[in-house]
Amino acid sequence: MSALQLTRPLAVIDLETTGTNVATDRIIEIAVIKVMPDRSVQNKVKRINPGMPIPAVTTAIHGISDDDVKDAPFFKQVANEYRQFLENCDIAGYNSNRFDIPMLVEEFLRAGLTFDVSNRRFVDVQKIFHLMEKRTLSAAYKFYCDKDLTNAHSAEADALATFEILEAQLARYESQLKADVDALAAFTKEDDFVDFARRIVMQNGVEMFNFGKYKGRPVRDVLKAEPQYYDWMMKADFPLNTKQKLTEIYTSMVLKKS
Repeated sequence: MSALQLTRPLAVIDLETTGTNVATDRIIEIAVIKVMPDRSVQNKVKRINPGMPIPAVTTAIHGISDDDVKDAPFFKQVANEYRQFLENCDIAGYNSNRFDIPMLVEEFLRAGLTFDVSNRRFVDVQKIFHLMEKRTLSAAYKFYCDKDLTNAHSAEADALATFEILEAQLARYESQLKADVDALAAFTKEDDFVDFARRIVMQNGVEMFNFGKYKGRPVRDVLKAEPQYYDWMMKADFPLNTKQKLTEIYTSMVLKKS
């Protein structure tokens, strides 16, 4: 069996939220299972008051109601604690590249904190599963670990199961997967994107819009020809991370002119 080789801590994260819209929904439970290179484990699990009602349809999935979080801290109150806990960590999760990490970054931005992702490696266990077997977390847990996932949609149970699945994947695909985070991050990496919502992607070193009427057009060309498009995006219901990256591009254009 190939045990995962770690050169620095790997934080396995799982979020329970009010919904799936990164721009408008909020975290209501966060679990981080930090696996150290010596295989010791540190856990940090908290319920979060989202500051908004939890839809009944969402409560039906994870079992967390408004009453369960009414006395919990707001994310802003624990944001710095989690940012420090995640310092110098690579990050793994289940569908984390498309949901958990973008949602977490968005919550940090709402709290007035940046969360540097530039030197982190991301391992998406769902992506490995889909690439290797093509299939939910419960199904993956049964397939790889031959166990039934109890307490599914409890953030801590899901995060723990995710790490078990990752190690079982390394054992099953020993000849195909290298047991280190660099290789796994490269294996699960998707197309280059500028923002986590993938509204802007990189193609041949050029930022391109990936939605709407300007899809496939260079961002800088669009903003140069139609600067009001920047104003529209900043006022519209886009994630803060998207607006942050768009502003970085726009600011670099303005500075280049001056």
